[in-house]
Amino acid sequence: MKLYYFPAACSQAANIALREAGLKFELVKVDRHTRKASDGLDLNELNPKGYVPVLTLDSGEVLTENVAVLLYIADRNPAARLAPPAGTLERYRLIESLSFINSELHRTFTPMFRADAPEEAKQYARKNLMARLDYTQGALGNRSFFVGDAFTVADAYLFTVLGWGSYVKLDIGQWPPLQRYAETIGKRPHVIEALKAEGLVK
Repeated sequence: MKLYYFPAACSQAANIALREAGLKFELVKVDRHTRKASDGLDLNELNPKGYVPVLTLDSGEVLTENVAVLLYIADRNPAARLAPPAGTLERYRLIESLSFINSELHRTFTPMFRADAPEEAKQYARKNLMARLDYTQGALGNRSFFVGDAFTVADAYLFTVLGWGSYVKLDIGQWPPLQRYAETIGKRPHVIEALKAEGLVK
């Protein structure tokens, strides 16, 4: 498998999950501006939507979209417990949480990263995001993981998204449980490996 990524982008969640799952893969960096990957391929040809993550499988199939990619990774090694078994209510709770992170947190950050976004749009997004983080803090409570009692792909995704606060001058410390959570997840060996591989930490 190959994972095509931008440093610190949402593809970081898949980078973490692949390591937590103990799967063999090649990490391929993509230039944000040229859309050219380090292996010579064009991101827009791999994924006509033009963004990451892109996971190319050994069969030649290409998988995109974070929720699908993360669940695929989790199901490759059930023993890693990155997702509850299919058909259980716990599995649907995980999908519920992944969908929330994707649509309500991830997408709400997007305007704040865009240089061409009007300031009004950025301020609206920031206000909405703060309300969503209020909810996230309450949903997390004092637990160590976002879903259930063990690390899942939802934690890989939430950790990644919370890390974006520093890029848009949004102090996650305003939500102490989320700050604590991010610091704890950030100490996991596979998370550190992923961050190092993307050149984000030494």
